Amino acid sequence: MAERRTGDPEAFCGAGAGGLALLGLVPGAPSCPHGPALLFVKTSRGKEEGRRFYACSACRDRKDCNFFQWEDEKVSETRRAAREEYNRNHQPFFTHRQNVERYKNFVLLPLSKRRFCQECQQLLLPAEWENHSDHQLLCDISTAQLKSPSQLLYPLENKKTNAQYLFTDRSCQFLLDLIIDLGFRRVLSVGTPRLHEIIQSKASQEEDFRVRSLLLDIDFRYSQFYAEDEFCHYNMFNHYFFGGEAAHETCRKFLYQDNGERVIMVTDPPFGGLVEALASSFKKLMAMWKETEEEGHNKQEMPMFWIFPYFFESRILEFFPSFRMMDYQVDYDNHALYKHGKTGRRQSPVRIFTNLTPSMIVLPVEEGYRFCAICQRYVSSGNQHCEICNSCTSKDGRRWKHCVLCKKCVKPSWFHCNNCNCCALQNHTCEKTDAGCFVCGKAGHKRSTCPSLSRTRTACQVDKKQRQKTLTRVKTGICRRSAMKRAMFSRKKVKNKKKKM
Repeated sequence: MAERRTGDPEAFCGAGAGGLALLGLVPGAPSCPHGPALLFVKTSRGKEEGRRFYACSACRDRKDCNFFQWEDEKVSETRRAAREEYNRNHQPFFTHRQNVERYKNFVLLPLSKRRFCQECQQLLLPAEWENHSDHQLLCDISTAQLKSPSQLLYPLENKKTNAQYLFTDRSCQFLLDLIIDLGFRRVLSVGTPRLHEIIQSKASQEEDFRVRSLLLDIDFRYSQFYAEDEFCHYNMFNHYFFGGEAAHETCRKFLYQDNGERVIMVTDPPFGGLVEALASSFKKLMAMWKETEEEGHNKQEMPMFWIFPYFFESRILEFFPSFRMMDYQVDYDNHALYKHGKTGRRQSPVRIFTNLTPSMIVLPVEEGYRFCAICQRYVSSGNQHCEICNSCTSKDGRRWKHCVLCKKCVKPSWFHCNNCNCCALQNHTCEKTDAGCFVCGKAGHKRSTCPSLSRTRTACQVDKKQRQKTLTRVKTGICRRSAMKRAMFSRKKVKNKKKKM
């Protein structure tokens, strides 16, 4: 998907909503180590938009990237030079080409000399062993391990930047089988390293396996295992190729093969990422595909699987109206909740959004999926067709019920509330239609900017200052009295000494 944004950017909507609005990637934007920054603006209900600013496209937590700049801020040449140097210093130590050469030398080593540093997440050549002597190492790295880097590398689990929740073998194999059955021969894997991994592994082992893949990912560690025509260091939040024009051309050539025919984009972005920023980048990748010589592409969209939680459906459809959500539950190896086989609310909420015809997506019957002849698509076993809505309405795998008053199907645990005039959980707190300030109840501002709260804070601050002054005076008085007592005691001692003399 930070402190610098004072709110969740995902919460912005249209005019009148409080929070932040993403204005997007603008020409001439300043850059951080993750590429060109995005332009944001703070919005407030019923007021003019606030001051615009640039922030990192990939990181919403300032601990990961502290880049911040006001749009109208004048940056001196000294500061600009320092920033450029900072960006250079925060790039990987080895280039992609150097990593490819290192890999070639690594595979020539005997098994006993193949070592991987778990702390540095790096393949080690014998000359580098001494520098990593006090690190935790994996030895005897086999060829099978080199072909499965996602199992060798530690997953990056920052859900807002580069959350690597890796597909289970079940989900990965289903996606690959589906891609093959649909007739695709090339996969643009955007943030799906395990799918890319299984395709590359099969291609090297099976002569008749014709599917090829290009991985676009922000995790540069994968450059240790893949050649320059197999991996591009890429930021999907600002459509930035870290390798410059050469990497951009690699992607373009991959899409141009066979005049752009039989290629599909499969993406699994971080669930905390900005949907609008992701959609902008995906549209640019689609535009690259449309630039092929095939004339028919002008009126088509590049086939795509966008893997994301079902509760983002409205946001995705906002940018891609032709997309439809499939019922297939995608699960992950290293996620505690997103697992297949669970029931009720514990089922994985991750689904596949696609612009392909729903009837073409055949889901496994052995897992309980069935074909709805009316909706012309496969649905989960609990997703019953509603005759009133004329659709299989369930989103989470449970059987939903129809509410006559709401005129739609809702979750089975929801009940209609006459106060809210909508369905909600039975023990919910009723909310007013025009929700105002939590402190004074008035509309037009929030609790943090409430005038009443400000007056209270001011009074508290004045009272606090008075108490501090009083305490300071008391302490000063005590210190003075103590000093006077010590002085008087010292004079008495001197007088006593004189009398004795």
